[in-house]
Amino acid sequence: MRFNPITILRKKTANTHDMPPKEKLPRHIAFIMDGNGRWATKRGLPRSAGHAAGTEALREIIRTCSDIGIESMSIYAFSTENWGRSAEEVGALMKLISRYFVSEIDELNEKNVKITIMGELDPFPEEQKASLVNAMEITKANTGLKLNIALNYGGRAEIVRAARLLAQSCADGMLKPSEISGEKLSELMYTAGQPDVDLLIRTGGDERVSNFMLWQGWYAELIFEKTYWPDYSKATLIKNLNEYASRERRFGKVKK
Repeated sequence: MRFNPITILRKKTANTHDMPPKEKLPRHIAFIMDGNGRWATKRGLPRSAGHAAGTEALREIIRTCSDIGIESMSIYAFSTENWGRSAEEVGALMKLISRYFVSEIDELNEKNVKITIMGELDPFPEEQKASLVNAMEITKANTGLKLNIALNYGGRAEIVRAARLLAQSCADGMLKPSEISGEKLSELMYTAGQPDVDLLIRTGGDERVSNFMLWQGWYAELIFEKTYWPDYSKATLIKNLNEYASRERRFGKVKK
């Protein structure tokens, strides 16, 4: 029988948690979508089924973030280290990437979502690479939610990439070393022009950032959810947003 994540995922409805006022919402939310494999194993399913179920949760969260006016949303979909997983799991993920962009691109485009892929695309098979480039091309003029999808991504690799570009600018005589600044480095990140990460949410129970958006998340508020990603819902997001809204952000300063 073909796996259908909708038949296994519990119904996801918002609970009694109210959405915080817009001025209390983060401008940029990042998600480490962890726990897909463990979710599947717990149910006696192959790990690939967990990744498929995770796309159902992702669909709801993207819609919610778009509807409530979040400016940027970043998701950790496939790290540089994930290539070390089994050939079967990597193959299933590659197929899922193609299916996802084929099935979702029209709705994302209609909702005015702009897609940016964070990471080097060359290692991907041609089919997947073409679908990723196509998604960015179709949505490049959109002005709504900026959806950053990290694929073959590592935070350190992103910083090294930006540093190399700055070094090349210096070598070409376009920039003096004394002119290098944090702003110049930010301009060379995949998320150039977007606000830094305000809120980083990781599901699955682990409490670490795992090399995700190290530069942009320098003062992000962190929330670690024990919930596996396929079970992450709009209700859980609203709960997390209320927790974020209740925190006092001082950015290293002392409150007067």
